[in-house]
Amino acid sequence: MAKTVLHKANSRGHANHGWLNSYHSFSFAHYHDQSKMNFGVLRVLNDDTVDPGMGFGTHPHNNMEIISIPLKGDLQHKDSMGNVQVIKQGDIQVLSAGTGISHSEVNRNKNQEVKFLQIWVFPNRKNVQPRYDQLTLEQAKMKNEFLQILSPNADDEGVWIHQNAWFHLAELEKGQVKDYRFKAPENGLYVFVLEGSVEVDGQPLDKRDGYGIWDTNQAQFTSLSDDAKVLLMEVPMEITA
Repeated sequence: MAKTVLHKANSRGHANHGWLNSYHSFSFAHYHDQSKMNFGVLRVLNDDTVDPGMGFGTHPHNNMEIISIPLKGDLQHKDSMGNVQVIKQGDIQVLSAGTGISHSEVNRNKNQEVKFLQIWVFPNRKNVQPRYDQLTLEQAKMKNEFLQILSPNADDEGVWIHQNAWFHLAELEKGQVKDYRFKAPENGLYVFVLEGSVEVDGQPLDKRDGYGIWDTNQAQFTSLSDDAKVLLMEVPMEITA
């Protein structure tokens, strides 16, 4: 029988730094909950809102796969590899920190906030050459479908990371029923509801709820609202590197 864990939106950690309003699905910075350290190799899922013109100053990372998904506004990225890029709603960005990298992330606009998801995944290989990539997703392919936005394969759809993980996005009309089949038997699936409400294997989920499922090979999604939007993160349940 499948194992599950439910993280309601109002149970997340919260930090308001004035310029940054952040909700943490897993333990992060000053928020610590021993029962919410990670979901398999999924280590961080932060739901961040950054004030106009503000942002994260230059700071280092190593041996982590860092994925950013903008939900609103424009986020300017600069890093020690010389990349200067802007990511916006509809984009996905990946940074393989590997042996070490420094970067900054700043709200490019002076008149509107930026909202984005910051996701960290433990890699399956340590001390790799640092790498940056981003792409613009085909929004139309999310309509009542699971659009793959990340995988372990450079030649596959979406960006890729050093981990046996697959991410998908879907926008589901009310009443839509979709089955998701796991890519690897040792993986679990963490579902994060971005908008609206859905039911996953009979479990109702609302906006910003998180739901983890493992020890199974599929999950059934039913949209309960017209504007349901979900992020699916399939990841190994064991940290190997």
